[in-house]
Amino acid sequence: MKRINIAIDGHSSCGKGTLARHLAQQLGYVMIDSGAMYRAVTLAALRAGADITNEKEMEALLPGLQIGFQIHPDNGRSELLLNGVNEEKSIRTMEVAAAVSPVSKHSAVRRFLVDMQRQMGRDKGVVMDGRDIGTVVFPDAELKIFMTASPEIRAGRRFRELQQTGIVTTLDEVLENLNSRDQQDSSRADSPLRMAEDARLLDNSSLGIEEQAGIALTWAREAMEGNGIVR
Repeated sequence: MKRINIAIDGHSSCGKGTLARHLAQQLGYVMIDSGAMYRAVTLAALRAGADITNEKEMEALLPGLQIGFQIHPDNGRSELLLNGVNEEKSIRTMEVAAAVSPVSKHSAVRRFLVDMQRQMGRDKGVVMDGRDIGTVVFPDAELKIFMTASPEIRAGRRFRELQQTGIVTTLDEVLENLNSRDQQDSSRADSPLRMAEDARLLDNSSLGIEEQAGIALTWAREAMEGNGIVR
């Protein structure tokens, strides 16, 4: 079967990363979390004391950033490296979550990361999740999936993840953050969150991880065996 690129887009905390990891492991592909890359830029900006609403300040920060991923030896998960340092836990804080949408609005930031992401996927065999993968980064991806779930279910999932990592917050705060990010992601002028016309919708409000992974794996194999984009 031919190697393909798989683009997974969708709302915050709807399980895009979890699904991407499952598909990558099953297919022997590379999993890339594009959202983590935007969080890395946000973390760097906050640490530098940059004005995250000022595009010129953000653009000046970019040349000094090196972003990559490494596989955790125990769980096989892809973890983010910022300038050679593992910052996976640091980019998942509520402080970064609250600032990442304003940062991702800047065209300079998006151009910088989209170019990096396209380089990562040029040889195919990539599963990438984010918000503009199927519409901007890989518009010719052989399989595009758009994921969603109700805000309350997404907030509950995110809240439990944060508790497990020791980050202190409340369910109401998480829900408010998700609703705010949904609004900002969908309304920004540059590369807004939207479902590609040729994407397949996966609402996992009532689906377990294994169920949604099974559906997506079937779609992936159809795309790998076929000659065109799965619709």
